[in-house]
Amino acid sequence: MMPLTEIFCHIDDFCKHFNNQVNPYQLPNPNRKRNRPCKMRFLEIMTIVVMFQLSHYRTFKDFYLNYILIQYHKEFLNYVSYNRFVELMPLTLMPLVCMLIALPGQEAGKYFIDSTKIPACHNLRIHNHKVSTDFATRGKTSTRWFFGFKLHLVLDNYGEIISFRLTPGNIDDRKPVQALARKLKGWLMGDRGYISKKLEKQLLQQELQLIARAKKNMKQKIIQPAKGYFLDKRGMIETVID
Repeated sequence: MMPLTEIFCHIDDFCKHFNNQVNPYQLPNPNRKRNRPCKMRFLEIMTIVVMFQLSHYRTFKDFYLNYILIQYHKEFLNYVSYNRFVELMPLTLMPLVCMLIALPGQEAGKYFIDSTKIPACHNLRIHNHKVSTDFATRGKTSTRWFFGFKLHLVLDNYGEIISFRLTPGNIDDRKPVQALARKLKGWLMGDRGYISKKLEKQLLQQELQLIARAKKNMKQKIIQPAKGYFLDKRGMIETVID
């Protein structure tokens, strides 16, 4: 069983502040024909979306139909159909992003950085893709080419997200590092793609040391045992990405 009450209370407190800040700036929609409020409350929708990320279900349909409507049918009395819920889910994107930014992980002094691709479509359909053509670009990872975006993440050694950025797929991994690691101090563990003397000097000015293993064609550096220990734990960020 998940800590439903704790999750709901956190989202409820956030929504109160979020609505007070956003509502004065919302523009009316003249094309909207109905003004009737949704049967299911907005914070309930956000709660279910967060609970899905904490579950072991691979698909949201199984999670909603076989878990929420069976295990938590008493907690969510005003539930809607699965199709209707899927239509409402995009409304939670911006509040969830704002909440994630407002609740970063603790600054522990040991951080991991990495990026992952987010394809907008299959490579064979690039020329027919029209949804993200103004933002998505061709990019290359260590395995293959793709068309879409890159998600850049910084985690602490407890696995909590400190900061993140979404960029086009052709952006170098080293470019958003300074924005991601702003005000951080300590050690920043990354892979070989982040090696840059210029970047290392810039990060040292804010008392943040970039630690990465040398490339095969570079002179090998001696890494202190403590730094090597945390560098070996960099696989934690791959787990979070998955």
